[in-house]
Amino acid sequence: MDGQLSDTELDELVERATVDAYGDEEQLTGLYTVLAEHLAVPFQTVVLGVEVTVKKVDLRPGSQIVAVCTRGRHRQAIGILDLPLPDPAPKGAEWIEAYRHWGS
Repeated sequence: MDGQLSDTELDELVERATVDAYGDEEQLTGLYTVLAEHLAVPFQTVVLGVEVTVKKVDLRPGSQIVAVCTRGRHRQAIGILDLPLPDPAPKGAEWIEAYRHWGS
């Protein structure tokens, strides 16, 4: 991303994503929805020293947004907050920061 977003900017993103949501589950679904719509996939990144392709984001049971990563025939879901982002970050990565801000 082109620099850090302020808490006010992150609050505004969270508000946009959760405007009609009641409770944590609906808010999480709202954040997942905007993340899935705005994060530019696929993109390459490095996980544990191995280059992978992030194909999509998904909402998993247990209330976690994950990045679905592939390398060859292998697939692995990694918590989106644990995913190292490439530099420059893909378009829409600010929504990952909004999700992090919401959960803190």
